[in-house]
Amino acid sequence: MAIKDDLIKAFFEEKAILFGHFVLTSGKESDYYINVKKLITNPRVLKLIAKLMKEEAEKLGLEFERIAGPELGAVPIATALSLETDKPFVIVRKRPKGHGTGSQIEGEVRPGDRILLVEDVTTTGGSVLRSVKVLEKEGGKVSAILVVVDREEGARENLKGYTFAPLVTVSELLKRKNHEKR
Repeated sequence: MAIKDDLIKAFFEEKAILFGHFVLTSGKESDYYINVKKLITNPRVLKLIAKLMKEEAEKLGLEFERIAGPELGAVPIATALSLETDKPFVIVRKRPKGHGTGSQIEGEVRPGDRILLVEDVTTTGGSVLRSVKVLEKEGGKVSAILVVVDREEGARENLKGYTFAPLVTVSELLKRKNHEKR
């Protein structure tokens, strides 16, 4: 639990959670903004995230041959977890390349590969589902989805049928913020 507390503390130390008025990618408005990219550009925190994800995968008994990370925010996470687990990773593009092979995946996915999909932040899970479809179209089988933080706005429900595990939830972050106010 201490390592998870270190991650929660890092959100505030690195100013990866901001309060105010923000418009999210989904178009929704929010009074807080979570910027995991602030964390994953810090090598100490990126290592912490990879270690926590490895521990979570082991705790859940996950078996996988590959790690996948959607561009942009999950690519450093997938890279760090690949180094931590010695498993290869793939990058899932938002759109197919407009040149060369036109591929939407960088790296190799073989039919039947069990894939651990990682993401920085989930809100409704829409972008994760798009990545799942791309991986499954290539013959991969997503065994689980691990995220750094879940905003708790529908991702868990929308990803039913998949093992879904956030390292932290927005409730835990807000609880920490409110605790520090006292």
